[in-house]
Amino acid sequence: MCGIAGFTPTSRVSEASALDATRRMVTRMHTRGPDAEGVWASEGVVLGHRRLAILDLDARANQPMVSTDGRYAIVFNGEIYNFRELRCELEAEGMAFCTTSDTEVLLALFAREGERMLPRLRGMFAFAIWDTQTRELFLARDPYGIKPLYYTRTKVGLLFASQVKALLASGQVSAEREAAGLAGFYLWGSVPEPWTLYSDVLALPAGHWLRVRASIPESPVCWRDIRTHWRGEGRNASAHELQETVRQVVTDSMRAHLVADVPVSVFLSGGIDSAVLAGLASGLGAQVEGITIGFDEFVGRHEDEVPVAAAIAAHYGLPHFVRRVSRAEFEQDIPRILDAMDQPSIDGVNTWFASKAAAERGYKVVLSGVGGDELFCGYSSFRQIPLMATMGRTIAAIPGASTLLGVPCSYLAKKLLKPKLAAIPTFIDSLEGAYFLRRSLFLPEELPALMGADMARDGLARLGGSPPGMAQADARDGAAAVGLLESTHYLCNQLLRDSDWASMGHSLELRTPLVDAVLLETLGSYVSGFAGGAGKAMLARSPGKPLPESIINRSKTGFSLPMAQWLSEAGDQDAWGNVPMLAAPGTPWARRWARVVVERMTACE
Repeated sequence: MCGIAGFTPTSRVSEASALDATRRMVTRMHTRGPDAEGVWASEGVVLGHRRLAILDLDARANQPMVSTDGRYAIVFNGEIYNFRELRCELEAEGMAFCTTSDTEVLLALFAREGERMLPRLRGMFAFAIWDTQTRELFLARDPYGIKPLYYTRTKVGLLFASQVKALLASGQVSAEREAAGLAGFYLWGSVPEPWTLYSDVLALPAGHWLRVRASIPESPVCWRDIRTHWRGEGRNASAHELQETVRQVVTDSMRAHLVADVPVSVFLSGGIDSAVLAGLASGLGAQVEGITIGFDEFVGRHEDEVPVAAAIAAHYGLPHFVRRVSRAEFEQDIPRILDAMDQPSIDGVNTWFASKAAAERGYKVVLSGVGGDELFCGYSSFRQIPLMATMGRTIAAIPGASTLLGVPCSYLAKKLLKPKLAAIPTFIDSLEGAYFLRRSLFLPEELPALMGADMARDGLARLGGSPPGMAQADARDGAAAVGLLESTHYLCNQLLRDSDWASMGHSLELRTPLVDAVLLETLGSYVSGFAGGAGKAMLARSPGKPLPESIINRSKTGFSLPMAQWLSEAGDQDAWGNVPMLAAPGTPWARRWARVVVERMTACE
């Protein structure tokens, strides 16, 4: 896990300026790779890298790495879990290697096959390869978008980096606000791809590659669209057959994600997903330690996951470490959290403290159960959203019903302090609209009060779609549609992005065995059979020693923090006092935290 950066300057930029800009980007990403720093320059390009050494800890595997013939140079962020199999194939053809790293294998495979090699990679990755002969830059990103990659074209050339803030640190990129990015954040609680908070800075979409010639980027090319697994024809299997398939493929994914030359830990909450990872790791003979964070505010309540996590660790015979986090520590860490937060988000603080705990224990790699709910239908949204959409379409078919529904909905929105209730008549008649009502933070009509009327109007227009920033689910059934939306919106734009910045802020590599393209390829067509709790039950029974029924049947709590209480006690009215709807008693904490994030991140620019 690392940080990558690069600059393909135009002729008007001196080599010294290009080197300086790249070094600035690399320096800004120091926590992503404290083990080594490298900058490499050739005619037409400068590449930079920060290294967190996980595979082949020797300096020989440092980056940027140049191919043996000198033609290609690479900077790579992530892990290729099947690199050993790929290496054996290349060695059988007579190729020799100087390291035991996955980077060298990736570079050799690209030299042989170009972009055609992308579907052969199992892992999380974002990388850039420069061809010294054609003077072309090739950028690529993994199918789920686990690893970030941003780029911008300016009058001085094209720049790319693992972080938006690294691009800003180059001194070559404007900090002008992007209306679509800001509007998207207020609507969703995270910035939807490909937008960022800044004009002209774009995310390379998940599962895409991009070629750059003469500092001019071509249109991104999709090489893997994970949506096809929810849109294609579904498959049926008996409960026994499906259980066996789940057991085999999740075990295979765990085995792949344990590949490392350093010790591995696991985030252990009281939920099924992290418990399964602990059980699978134990069954494979891996020496992992469970890391749990706890809060005094939750002691004695269902939200307290410490006792349950301890029981899971004991069930599998794993060492277990509990790290308690207080409101005082939260307030003390806010500047560091917002400095690490590359794009605004209302989430990720939980992962920040869990990562902090793992790093304090000396770990460089941690396994996370993120993604299990999206694939195995673990959210209540899989049941609620199709039902809401069906009811909504029925109501919409009645002449005048939507108008009549608006009056009680507006009343209840004010009475219950639940603003989104007022939008039910507008969005309830489609599955996408029902999803927006569940996941949205603010409503489109609330944006002018937050960002000004002109910018709100521009942001909504640039986002496009109804609901804004969404495409049609277009899946084979309701469960598949929700899985598609949860994976391409909530998982991609929020959970995975938050996992990246929060873990890398502590120089920690976070791996996601349940977010795996090979796993999805096998199980995606069975998603409809996972609805109604069946999927999570099958996941829970996938370790050789299944989870106890008490864990399987425990009601879901989520990986939560006492944010509502902390923000209330902190009394930080400065960030939202000029917005009346945020100052009202009972305002949801996430809305207030969103304003804190935007205001403080702006102040730090």
